[in-house]
Amino acid sequence: MTTAPTSERPGVAPADEPRPAPSPREPLGRRFTAHLASTGLSNLGDGVLQLGAPLVALTLTRSPAQVALIGAFAWLPWLVLGIAGGVLVDRTDRRRVRLAALAARAALLAAAAGVAASGRLTMTVLLAVVLAYGVTEVVADLAGSALVPDLAPRSRLQAANSRLMAVEQVANAFLGAPLGALVLAAGTGWVFGVPAGLAVAAAAATWSIRGTYRAQAAQATQEEGAPTGAVRRAWSDVRAGLTFLWHHPVQRPLLISAGLTNMANTAYFAVFVLWMVGEGSRVGLTATQYALVVTVLAVGAVLGSLVAEPLHRRLRDARLLCGAWTANALLLLVPVLVPQPIVIAGAVLLLGATNTIGNVTSQSMRQRMVPRAMLGRVAGAGRTVAFGLMPVGALLGGAVAEHAGLPTLFVGAALLALACTVGVALTVRQSTIDACELPDDAR
Repeated sequence: MTTAPTSERPGVAPADEPRPAPSPREPLGRRFTAHLASTGLSNLGDGVLQLGAPLVALTLTRSPAQVALIGAFAWLPWLVLGIAGGVLVDRTDRRRVRLAALAARAALLAAAAGVAASGRLTMTVLLAVVLAYGVTEVVADLAGSALVPDLAPRSRLQAANSRLMAVEQVANAFLGAPLGALVLAAGTGWVFGVPAGLAVAAAAATWSIRGTYRAQAAQATQEEGAPTGAVRRAWSDVRAGLTFLWHHPVQRPLLISAGLTNMANTAYFAVFVLWMVGEGSRVGLTATQYALVVTVLAVGAVLGSLVAEPLHRRLRDARLLCGAWTANALLLLVPVLVPQPIVIAGAVLLLGATNTIGNVTSQSMRQRMVPRAMLGRVAGAGRTVAFGLMPVGALLGGAVAEHAGLPTLFVGAALLALACTVGVALTVRQSTIDACELPDDAR
């Protein structure tokens, strides 16, 4: 029996031809390394404040509704300023915008440290600090995200985003959480003073990145016939970002799912500390023990960042994203079903891993699909929806927990996250993802 020659079968190399040597990986470079350092330092400050602020609130109240306000105020700036922040990032030098945001953060936290050290800290003051800190985070994060394609080669975007998210998680939870517990023991003022110093260091790392990083979006908009005038051009930019997202066959369903999932997760974790910490909690951990649980989350995130790129080489985007999101939703049920510290720690470890894998995959997809000049606007519009629902989730979480109890809230949040993942699995195909990727010359 005869067969067709190997060379005539599509997609298969002839047996007698040597396989081409794999091309060497492009280095990420010094500029990206400096950006990575800035991200790590700023997120270390985030970790101290994210752990410290709810624990400080517990010294002022045990009301789920009031504790949930910490999460609501932290994410509210994304709802109000996400789109405007994206326009700002696209119309100015992204490096300078990040520098200004980090400097403002340092000044804010230094002032908060003085108030706390003087013993005048109240829930009102704490919420005001959290809200203002969130404003600086909107601008700094959008600028930092938009910088990545300019600092890392396209072929290494997956690796660059993996490293950034690993550093974020290590700094936020693995280092930030224990550090937060230590500085809280030293005094409330240190919860704000230490992040203030870290913000200064992060700004110095960003300052070391030389060059201009302006998207020239205003010039491109005028060339397309946009109306003149700063305000009208800015509104045109906002509309362009929203329109791009709404009509995109991949980004739109991902955005809707991410927004609802973030709302569910924020509702869950806005009051999670009440389930875990204190005499009136179900698990009964101390603040230091709770910090260790948060640290386990970071360990999982690091593991997820290490396997994200290898997994992407073996699994396509759609399967990898939906698999990570499904596991993440189911893991939310573990603290309710088995409220034992060691079991919860294991679930938190896997939560960190699956969350990072999903974030690396979705962010890399966006950077491959969105024109570089629009990254700030599209990211800002996207985060307005995806993050803007998070304060809503925090308020809903506090209300549901206050009236129906924590277990009801936790199960409902997990089911909503799972339903969102099923929706994406049914609507986003890998063939559509492939068709939406832009070539280098189109970006």
